[in-house]
Amino acid sequence: QIQGTIFPAPNFNPIMDAQLLGGALQGISCEKDVLIDILTQRCNSQRLMIAGAYRDMYGRDLITDLKENLSHHFKEVMVGLMYPPASYDAHELWHALKGVDTEENCLIDVLASRSNMEIFQMKEAYLMEYNNDLQQDIDSETSGHFRDTLMNLAQGTRMEGYADPSTAVQDAMILWEACQQKTGEHKNMLQMILCNKSYQQLWMVFQEFQNISGQDIVDAINECYDGYFQELLVAIVLCVRDKPSYFAYRLYNAIHDLGFHNKTVIRILIARSEIDLMNIRQRYKERYGKSLFHDIKHFASGHYESALLAICAGDAEDY
Repeated sequence: QIQGTIFPAPNFNPIMDAQLLGGALQGISCEKDVLIDILTQRCNSQRLMIAGAYRDMYGRDLITDLKENLSHHFKEVMVGLMYPPASYDAHELWHALKGVDTEENCLIDVLASRSNMEIFQMKEAYLMEYNNDLQQDIDSETSGHFRDTLMNLAQGTRMEGYADPSTAVQDAMILWEACQQKTGEHKNMLQMILCNKSYQQLWMVFQEFQNISGQDIVDAINECYDGYFQELLVAIVLCVRDKPSYFAYRLYNAIHDLGFHNKTVIRILIARSEIDLMNIRQRYKERYGKSLFHDIKHFASGHYESALLAICAGDAEDY
């Protein structure tokens, strides 16, 4: 059972919430605890209703007021919670593409893991908010086979629910050959299969690949390719197998290998909070022995830590 950590609040009253937020933001010192209590304990659609009530009440935009009153990573969390999911993805991709340096890991995380529908909505939001075409921006800001694979994923044309055992062996053979030959043409074949076949089909393909080569597809990709192209291919495979495990692995890396990469931690917690963050937490604990809750507590501090832990949900006893 796939489960998030944030649910619709019972007895929800957007007008009362807007009033409390107004009081917290207009005071002499911003009452950050009130912001955390409200914004992390309402689902996204409820937060959008609060923003509407806030605008009616104060004639001001809640996101603007949060940006003006808060700072650093705490601000990123509170503001991030206020975007609808598709807009949040669009916002993250825009900054990943248009920032000082292209943030390849953000592009990989988002595009390797989203469904056709999520990609379609994200592209619409991107166009609406930035007046730019996502695929054109990917085309101009990235390069090589990494770019081609991202472009393919951004089309959002993966087959859904369809599986054909008779072609699984063929596809596995093509993948195996692509790992042996490594020509441009083979790389194209590789990404075409990984970006366009259904998850059900790819499950069978990976099984056949193992039978043919005696090797796991991830190990084969890691041996044959390098750089962001390799990371993207592996991300696709891991998302096909189990998205919560993929995100647990990404969080662990962001926390431990990158010395707490705040952007990645914030993005994953917000984006997955109503989808599968509870499952991600379970996979994290199973795989790494320590809980996500424990690791966030260890590396973050202050209101920023409180906000992340509130999204992560559960309390210390669970761990």
